[in-house]
Amino acid sequence: MKLHDGAVTPDGYAVNTTQPPYQPSGIPPKAEGDPTMADPAKHPLPAQSLPTIGDRLTAKGISWAWYAGGWKTALQDRSKIYNDGEVNFQPHHQPFNYFANYAPGTAARAEHLKDGADFLAAIDAGTLPQVAFYKPQGNLNEHPGYTDVMSGDAHIAQIVKRIRASKLWPHTVIIVTYDENGGFWDHVAPPKGDRWGPGTRVPTLIISPYAKKGYVDHTVYDTTSILKFLTHRFRLQPLPGVRANVGDFSQAFN
Repeated sequence: MKLHDGAVTPDGYAVNTTQPPYQPSGIPPKAEGDPTMADPAKHPLPAQSLPTIGDRLTAKGISWAWYAGGWKTALQDRSKIYNDGEVNFQPHHQPFNYFANYAPGTAARAEHLKDGADFLAAIDAGTLPQVAFYKPQGNLNEHPGYTDVMSGDAHIAQIVKRIRASKLWPHTVIIVTYDENGGFWDHVAPPKGDRWGPGTRVPTLIISPYAKKGYVDHTVYDTTSILKFLTHRFRLQPLPGVRANVGDFSQAFN
């Protein structure tokens, strides 16, 4: 039997490296078309309308932003997208760029989708929003195969040092986590789950004046635990798809 590992499952789920409908995207704009859009003939993921954590935060009046290393560079120069070199911007790592609420030209996009340089400037100025997501550019993200662990670790260490030296530090929680890296060669089999996981274990570090010192938390978590933590902290309406049987990091804090 021949298997087809495509971009969409037979029952309609987008999987693998499906591209966003808006620039920056791995799919260039249509010739003489809208330069802010991916060419629809090349089948980017259609703009999504499900609620996001950003929508929930905005509805509660909580300030937030998604900061992406190389965002402005990729918008200005397509040669920096998937170039396996300097910047190596990866559009499929930008979740909010798949959603209609953050389409080009919207006020929400201008307010919430930022460049990595904006992240550093906001740290130094002490003006980070209440919730800040940061995704390093591709050559610093430690992903197996096209970058290395050391450069990414050094980059994150510099970010943490910068935050700790700022006036933000006394009231900050930093959560550092990964996708494949660190759990890529996990010797422990994942617990039984559904078709979407859980997969191999990955490291997560909680760095904060509020964190328990010298503590290793053995609670079961997954990446949706970060959303659960934000939902708990800010008393947000829960999001669909967040696993009910994983923790929200409460055990990690004093």
